[in-house]
Amino acid sequence: MAVARKVLSLLLWPFRMAWDVMQEMGRIVVAMILVPFNLLRLVLRLLWRGTRATYRWIISIPGWIWGRIVAMARAIRRSPRQAYESLRTKRDWLLAKVEYLQAESAKWRTLFNVIKSPYSLLRAMGFSPQMAISFLAAGSAVGSGAIVAEVMEPPSFRAGDAGVYNAPIDAPIFTDENFNTLRLDLGTTPVGAVTIENVTVGTAYANSSLPSGETNVVIVGGLPTVVDPAFTETYLEVGHMIVDRWRCTTLALTNIEAHELIVKQNASDGQSIAAVAGTPRARAIGGGNRADDMITSGGYYDQIKITSASSAVNGQIDKLTLSNLYTKGGGCVLDRIKAGTLEVLLNETGNGDGFSTKEFTIATSVIYKSFINEDNVEVSIAPPS
Repeated sequence: MAVARKVLSLLLWPFRMAWDVMQEMGRIVVAMILVPFNLLRLVLRLLWRGTRATYRWIISIPGWIWGRIVAMARAIRRSPRQAYESLRTKRDWLLAKVEYLQAESAKWRTLFNVIKSPYSLLRAMGFSPQMAISFLAAGSAVGSGAIVAEVMEPPSFRAGDAGVYNAPIDAPIFTDENFNTLRLDLGTTPVGAVTIENVTVGTAYANSSLPSGETNVVIVGGLPTVVDPAFTETYLEVGHMIVDRWRCTTLALTNIEAHELIVKQNASDGQSIAAVAGTPRARAIGGGNRADDMITSGGYYDQIKITSASSAVNGQIDKLTLSNLYTKGGGCVLDRIKAGTLEVLLNETGNGDGFSTKEFTIATSVIYKSFINEDNVEVSIAPPS
């Protein structure tokens, strides 16, 4: 039986193979026939999906536009506050840095002042830089580094260092260890205020002497032509000039024009006040972008000189204050000055040689529009010690 089935299977095998081949060919033919339909279905599906996406995008456009409008409105509403907050943050950052730098600067300045104080004290007592350094080094008051630190600081008018200054520059154009004159040359730039106070001048302190060829310890004013044939006479123009508490051997005022002349409470060992009435105009010194004030207090000098040193150029100071000058070894001179107001107050002048010699003089070349002459007395005054 089994053998019969096997023989039958072998006989039917070609027909079975032919049937299988026909089925495969049928499937291939059907697949080839269905290709265009499948492609069409795929295209339709893609078009449908694209249409739905496009539709969804189109219907989302109004919402997107509305969202942008709302966001813009919120930004507009919040922008002033946000801008202020941003500006405040930057401001606080900057101020924090500035406050820090100011605090550090103050600390360093205090440190340097403490370090240099022994040297400054000796200089204020009238000792020369070299002598002050030698005292400090010999006495071991401070280390040499501290001495050098201050000595190396550049000289300046504000610090009271001797030298030749071209106003309004605070640094001297000339200085030398053997030059102990405080000289201020005025030029074309007007100065708001110049103040020199509480100083000792001339031979009133140890080891001092007048500059070679000089006979006056204080000279304030312009310069005459006779100084140099090529030099044109100059004046010192001042809005308000105050001369008070000077101690001089002689005090002379010459070639001055003052709208208001005030001479009060001066004591002298002989005086001659012979000012002449005239018509000097009132004046003040402007000049727009005027130079900074020049102020110094304390110091010892061989001479003080404030002049208009440029030919044909009058120096200009709105307020000139010369207060508490103690002088010896020569005269005090105010010459070639044009002032709105000139005050000469509470000065003591004398050389101890009697009233017949006039130590305090106001010459006939002094011209005024208004003159106050009060409580000026002659008393016996000995020479400055």
